[in-house]
Amino acid sequence: MESFGQNSVWLAFIVTFLAGLATVLGGAIILFLKKPSARILSFGLAFSAGAMIYISLTEILNKSISSFSEIFSEQHAYAYGTFAFLAGVIVVLLLDRFIPNPHEKIEQHLVKDISQQQLMRTAMLTLFAITAHNLPEGLATFFATLSSPTLGAPLAVAIAIHNIPEGVAIALPVYMATGSKKLAILASLVSGLAEPFGAAMGYFILQPYMGPNVYGIVFGMIGGVMVYLALDELLPTAKRYAKGHETVYGLVSGMAILASSLVMFKFAS
Repeated sequence: MESFGQNSVWLAFIVTFLAGLATVLGGAIILFLKKPSARILSFGLAFSAGAMIYISLTEILNKSISSFSEIFSEQHAYAYGTFAFLAGVIVVLLLDRFIPNPHEKIEQHLVKDISQQQLMRTAMLTLFAITAHNLPEGLATFFATLSSPTLGAPLAVAIAIHNIPEGVAIALPVYMATGSKKLAILASLVSGLAEPFGAAMGYFILQPYMGPNVYGIVFGMIGGVMVYLALDELLPTAKRYAKGHETVYGLVSGMAILASSLVMFKFAS
């Protein structure tokens, strides 16, 4: 099994950290722009979903099967990779069950007149829920980049795009409840830092046990997590902001551009 040097580990942490910081960018957008374009947001979210679905099913899942194949037969490796993928789906499904991501509820609440106390409660619940969902995203970005920067970079860009509206969802209720731009941006920063924290926590827990089995499980579960997030969160949110065909255009564009970039990387390597 391949071993990773210190430079590779630091690069993976830096990429994950930068993807997490996109949450702060979302917080800043809602504070300094009066009316962000809903159509651009819809296209961007769908683009991110297309990229995440494509890379999960074509690269990350194959990485899981390849890792298992180092110690198992081809048939068993395929089966174990598939089971790991489905396990990732189940993990996020349970996370959503017990800690729902409140994007849609936030949008509904903010168009009504609600009290400062209700706004603060909404803000804290949003911060907690989105931060919890950012932990597995950070782990996914980190391990994908650690395995291959070619694999990790496009995934990090897709997650960064996804993090921008999350920053909006966090900063807006905090700003409305407190009137403080600093607190709103700080709240989005705390949530964004959950991604490198999740990466560090996962790495230091799993590092002593690194091997084909662990990599197979991790990559399989990452693929499942990414596909679930894209289908359950990104695409429905993109559809809510769409005014035409932005969602399908973004989805297809994300897949096409990511596929083209991977082809070019493979010819260049």
